[in-house]
Amino acid sequence: MAMGNYMMGVDIGTTSTKAVLFNEEGKAVSRFGVEYPLYTPTPATAEQDPEEIFQAVLTVMKNSLLEANVSGEQVRFVSFSSAMHSLIVVDGEGQPITKSITWADNRSAEYADKLKQEHNGHEIYLRTGTPIHPMSPLVKLLWLNTEHKEYFAQENKFISIKEYVFYRLFGEYVIDYSIASATGMFNLEKLDWDDEALEIVGVSRGQLSKPVSTTDSIRGLDPEFSRFTGLPVDTPFIVGASDGVLSNLGVNAIEPGVVAVTIGTSGAIRAVTDRPVTDPKGRIFCYALTDKHWVIGGPVNNGGMIFRWVRDELANAEVETAKRLGKDPYDVLTEIAATVAPGSNGLIFHPYMAGERAPLWNANARGSFFGLGLHHKKEHMIRAVLEGIMMNLYSVLLALEELIGTPTRVQATGGFARSVFWRQMLADVFDQEVTIPESFESSCLGAIVLGKYGLGEIESLSEVEKMVGSLHSHQPNNEATAAYRELMPIFIRLPRLLEKEYNAISEYQNKF
Repeated sequence: MAMGNYMMGVDIGTTSTKAVLFNEEGKAVSRFGVEYPLYTPTPATAEQDPEEIFQAVLTVMKNSLLEANVSGEQVRFVSFSSAMHSLIVVDGEGQPITKSITWADNRSAEYADKLKQEHNGHEIYLRTGTPIHPMSPLVKLLWLNTEHKEYFAQENKFISIKEYVFYRLFGEYVIDYSIASATGMFNLEKLDWDDEALEIVGVSRGQLSKPVSTTDSIRGLDPEFSRFTGLPVDTPFIVGASDGVLSNLGVNAIEPGVVAVTIGTSGAIRAVTDRPVTDPKGRIFCYALTDKHWVIGGPVNNGGMIFRWVRDELANAEVETAKRLGKDPYDVLTEIAATVAPGSNGLIFHPYMAGERAPLWNANARGSFFGLGLHHKKEHMIRAVLEGIMMNLYSVLLALEELIGTPTRVQATGGFARSVFWRQMLADVFDQEVTIPESFESSCLGAIVLGKYGLGEIESLSEVEKMVGSLHSHQPNNEATAAYRELMPIFIRLPRLLEKEYNAISEYQNKF
């Protein structure tokens, strides 16, 4: 295949899949995305249709070429990013028996407790790097093998959404080290499936895909899909990694001491190490980027989705005002929040409206305002919500600092990074300079750099520095930082005090 001038990154996300076409300099020349539904027939269920996602992958690859007026022959390679923790049961013919059970599905919650209390769960975490939580395929499989044993026929396989996509494209079952390391069943030191974890959930190695390096490539695209997408059959497809670790790479947060903060629908804090690192207290994850690079950090469930809740449920008047002014409702809400002093006059918001992963790892956690008084108005509540999201992320960073020390630089990305107000708040809460990279397509750009590295076109992942510029930089405001430092101990203590009450209110809510 002749060398092409373009590279394609494909990101399979929780709410949409997108393809971004990059030129040699790492600049995006086209983007195309397709959204798909999340099926939530019960409060604990969060599933997707694997076929809908596969069709989205085909569509974005095809249309990213059409948008740029680029032929498939000009694409040097395609590299993949994907959301973590999904689980699909497929039969011997590769047909899905279940929908794709996403990280947000909470039906296995009680089995997370069983793993911790009855099955040596903490020791498994220390070897695999995936905290014991309903998001984990390990926990999902324990649940399924207890309540749905029919899924465990010998010919069936247990795969992720990216494995399903690659099986459809190439007829092979492969799982990259990164997605494998997010299953809770992958031994980080051995780079292979963990025997004890497999025994506990009743799965054999033959029912799982073959683990391969994130830099491995596959050729031989199914001719039908080659014709549909316009990509030649012999185009190299880089297996790639998970969206989180590739986002770190895509914002150039791969050197020691550099931390990446991402806030989209959810959020995360991550740093790269040269060896697997797990936490004796079980607060952080450790996932593979390559066999020489490991990403440690913590994900939070509650990011921009909480701000959306404020917009939809508390701010009808402000939304109408935004329409009259021709402005984005979020801009109107941040302008209102900016009228309130940092600390919201002593109003603290815990954003656990979808349970929480790091640092609590408590699916029963619930959101709350604390300190609410008659002197507080709607603007205080709006600001407190935004501060609560940031303070929650900072509490994850405190856990991370125990393992890697204070960060030397914070790189921020995600939808929130478009807001000057939110960016400054991040700098103030973290008491760190915050830098915003030019590219908002961090996972796709990370996939491209990984692809170049895997094909031997670059010697080091640090080549990404040439592709990532700095768009904004914010210094912390000392007065604001002082307010947050005073409130943070209260913010951190409250969830510990409320743990039993979280369980009680969750049990009550599950009746409805």
